[in-house]
Amino acid sequence: MSSVGIAVVGAGYWGPNLIRNAQATPGLRVEALCDLDEERARAVLGDYSTVRVSTSYDELLNDPAVEAIAIATPAATHFELVRAALESGRHVLVEKPITATRADAVKLVELAERNGLTLMCDHTFCYMPVVRTIRDMLHGGELGDIQFIDSVRINLGLVQPDVDVLWDLAPHDLSILDFILPPGVHPISVAAHGADPIGTGRACVAYLTLRLNTGAIAHVHVNWLSPTKVRTTIIGGSRRTLVWDDMNPAARLHIHDKGIDLAQDAALGREARHAKLVSYRTGDVVSPALPQTEALRGVMAEFASAIRESRPALTDGRAGLRVLEMLEAASRSLEAGGIAVPVGPGVPAARSVPGREG
Repeated sequence: MSSVGIAVVGAGYWGPNLIRNAQATPGLRVEALCDLDEERARAVLGDYSTVRVSTSYDELLNDPAVEAIAIATPAATHFELVRAALESGRHVLVEKPITATRADAVKLVELAERNGLTLMCDHTFCYMPVVRTIRDMLHGGELGDIQFIDSVRINLGLVQPDVDVLWDLAPHDLSILDFILPPGVHPISVAAHGADPIGTGRACVAYLTLRLNTGAIAHVHVNWLSPTKVRTTIIGGSRRTLVWDDMNPAARLHIHDKGIDLAQDAALGREARHAKLVSYRTGDVVSPALPQTEALRGVMAEFASAIRESRPALTDGRAGLRVLEMLEAASRSLEAGGIAVPVGPGVPAARSVPGREG
């Protein structure tokens, strides 16, 4: 089948990465790079590129060669840009968060579905080979029932001028969580605690506790103030435990056949029968081989495939909406002193989070 003509909007930090990976994706054909700064856009493309530069978004939406739009602009601009693209019949790949508010995200998701268009969120971490492997293992039941998830994303980072550490770092962990959880397993509440020990006016350290509908919990720690960089996720299952250390590129993933087994002995007396017997299990540790591919290349390949096959992308608009709901719930919890805020299917839309409107 013929390739999909795509234009990238935004030549700032992330736009050049989108251009590079789109050009390397067989199912896509890069038609244009759009940015208000024409010189910056031309510098991204180089002197010998055949991709044209445009400073007019409307021009792209009126070009029949442009069938899809990839948007890499500030979150506050996402709603209007995505809406215009969908209304013009274009498929859309948009950076996270999908919009600044849940209400706007709902409108875009419904518009895309009504028009039969692909709306995909660039949750880049979900397309890392290690995360795809973890998803396959959880969906295949290799770890057994999820008992706990613990994720740490800390470093001595740049304090952002417009968002707190939750909105800066937690979207990575929440998008991964949404991506890897098996069908039928989802968060039902979020509780967040944060601190601003250096007086920036926003949380620089935060802890999120997400309660799952199975009774298990997922814990996320994000921090701008740590002198050491840690990127670790541990997923405990009833059969095995998984440890992902992203700072260890030689062996990012380890699967431990180690844990606690609980059993009941029917031969016990009536009163003792209700007491659970605890046994400790220690087995092999396996480090599976992982393919060496760039995550963003996987994003672009999935976007092209979803368009070609007329199906929802793995990280579609609804995935972006679910992540946004968790972020807004975390912000409300933080404001309210750490109370658990409901999320998930059946939970009505809540008010917008102050300071997050676009």
